[in-house]
Amino acid sequence: MNKVSYENLIEIIRNYNPEETEVVKRAYEYADNLHKGQFRQSGEPYIFHPLNVAYILAELHADRDTVCAGLLHDTLEDTAITKEDIAHDFNRNIANLVDGVTKLSKMNFSSKQDQNYANTRKIITGITEDVRIIIIKLADRLHNMRTLGFKSEFKQKENALETMELFVPLAYYIGTYRIKSELEDLSLRYLKPSMYKKIEEIKSKIEEDSHDCLMEMLGTIEDLLINRNIPSEIKVRAKNIYGIYKRLNEGYKLSDIHDLLALKIMVDEVENCYRTLGIIHSEYHPVNDKFKDYICNPKTNMYQSLHTTVFGLDDRLVQTQIRTFEMDRIASFGLTAYWDAEKGRARDVMQQDLKNKFQFFRSLTEINSMFGDNQQFVNQVKCELFSDKVYVYTTKGDIIELPKGSTPIDFAYKISTDIGNTMIGVFVNDKYVPVDYILQNKDRVKIITGALQFGSRDGWEEKAHTSYAKRKIRELQVDY
Repeated sequence: MNKVSYENLIEIIRNYNPEETEVVKRAYEYADNLHKGQFRQSGEPYIFHPLNVAYILAELHADRDTVCAGLLHDTLEDTAITKEDIAHDFNRNIANLVDGVTKLSKMNFSSKQDQNYANTRKIITGITEDVRIIIIKLADRLHNMRTLGFKSEFKQKENALETMELFVPLAYYIGTYRIKSELEDLSLRYLKPSMYKKIEEIKSKIEEDSHDCLMEMLGTIEDLLINRNIPSEIKVRAKNIYGIYKRLNEGYKLSDIHDLLALKIMVDEVENCYRTLGIIHSEYHPVNDKFKDYICNPKTNMYQSLHTTVFGLDDRLVQTQIRTFEMDRIASFGLTAYWDAEKGRARDVMQQDLKNKFQFFRSLTEINSMFGDNQQFVNQVKCELFSDKVYVYTTKGDIIELPKGSTPIDFAYKISTDIGNTMIGVFVNDKYVPVDYILQNKDRVKIITGALQFGSRDGWEEKAHTSYAKRKIRELQVDY
């Protein structure tokens, strides 16, 4: 990885936010002065780390306050400066962001474990106050993982495991796929080095063998779209190393992984996504059960695209992902794409969308209100939010995200409290099932309610899996 310099940071800021370069320069000088005499385990001056964190944020076109907080993110923890000093010397927003990413002092805890649980809770719940706190933490973790080679083997594995358990799910939830994929690959590299190396070699061989097929398809599709006056851009995409490892670990053969290689086709508007789909199917034979429409049914982190797997040259399976340019920005950068789209309003729009559009946000808020104990909170979040998911459909075709192991009770309460309270039966895929049926991916669920059925739900709390459903059932028992 090329080393980032102070000049690189200022250049990238000048390109997208030129009026803020002076404030960023001042924040760099401020941090550089405070970290004087401090060094990383690599032997580099410590300032290189916050500089790289700020650069990662600037690559996302982060606002001024976020970039400055990236430069200052370790000052409260590692220097004598205070939050009030930062508020006075910069502004209250920057001070709050730096405070949000700062670990709680060990002086407040009886054990290292208690401190760790409290800090993990602080990181996770930071998103409810200001999503930029999580984005800074992700940039911080990404640079630490990129430079993990200087740590002991024990620390490498410890950091990689924490990254997989905590930071990868957070990156997924806010839609930052680029950061998520890199964190996954870096973690696997330290957790299973021989497996990582093996898959890396397999991936490289597949890319080499498939080059002619992909180039033929790319050229053909490009010409077809030009002839129909559809503005487009096409890129080749290969599945990340961890993604391949995960599929193999689930029992798939390499030949079964249909999205190992993909052509990412960006067009100007939604109508042309569907026109492009028809054009591709007329030229390349599709695999019928490998089509997904995430435009009509977006993923729960706003991801939108059409996915279709087709037979390319020499009968190679190639996935094509068709989306608008705007959808592609969201697919790569998630909520952080708003920095470009919304400019000065970005932070408020991010926070509003989190509350209104992201299913996990409500679940996180619920768990936070239910568990005062930090260890219980962290365990519940890992169990309910950061574990494997199932995605099921309402009768209207909306996708509902639930933790694996959920039942129709959880589904009903996820839709609304009234539906959960008045539920008297459930159909899954047009078959009547018991309320403790374990939901599977792609199940279509229809809840039967009775207007007068508010009342006791004996045994339902044990059959529910999510915190929200359990709490609502308990409240109902108290009332009756």
